Amino acid sequence: MTLLDIITEAIKKAMLAKDKARLEALRGIKKELLEAKTAKGTSGELTDEAVTAILQKMVKQRKDSSEIYTAQNRPDLAEPEIEQMKVIQEYLPAQLTPGELENAVKHIIAETGASSMKEMGKVMGLATKQLAGKAEGRAISEMVKKLLA
Repeated sequence: MTLLDIITEAIKKAMLAKDKARLEALRGIKKELLEAKTAKGTSGELTDEAVTAILQKMVKQRKDSSEIYTAQNRPDLAEPEIEQMKVIQEYLPAQLTPGELENAVKHIIAETGASSMKEMGKVMGLATKQLAGKAEGRAISEMVKKLLA
């Protein structure tokens, strides 16, 4: 069963439960996945990495929007964004804890042999590939800076 099938089933359940926020988030996920699947120049199939990237992008958009709404003192608009973000995160792989992230980055630094900030690009390239979907890019970057400094 593909993620698209799982999302479709979840949409049906949300409709029956009359869960408006969940339904809206699930429909958004389905729309993004269908658009990516039928985009010009694609094979019509989505890899797990592509799906994870799409979901991460959606979470980041919701997070950024909620922060903007909160900064503008608009909790009525921020709350739905946060609810949708939580629903989307359910379909992402489990996120690494700060301790797990630190261990993973230390391992990558040892693997690349990096010893200074000049080699941050090399470490970040490998880290973003290996930790895709498991940690935010910003968190990875901060950890790499901290460990190379």
